[in-house]
Amino acid sequence: MTAADGIRTDAESDPAIAALSAILLDGLRALTDAGEADMACRLAGRACAALRQNDATQWRRFNVLLHRLGPRSSPVGTPRPAPDG
Repeated sequence: MTAADGIRTDAESDPAIAALSAILLDGLRALTDAGEADMACRLAGRACAALRQNDATQWRRFNVLLHRLGPRSSPVGTPRPAPDG
């Protein structure tokens, strides 16, 4: 059963969404470890936006990751360098 506002709670997360979230979180951590914290933050932010209205548990996992990655990323609004080639 979902909360009154229609957002899934901890016990209600779809198992497939939970599994895919775990895979994506592992990938985002690997990106960060490879020196791509800015890209990991952008992707985690997109995941947060996609989950915010439907799955509070999975949204919270990405939100926590964003807060942990913040110190390892560039200041908000910093332009990305142009790709080579």
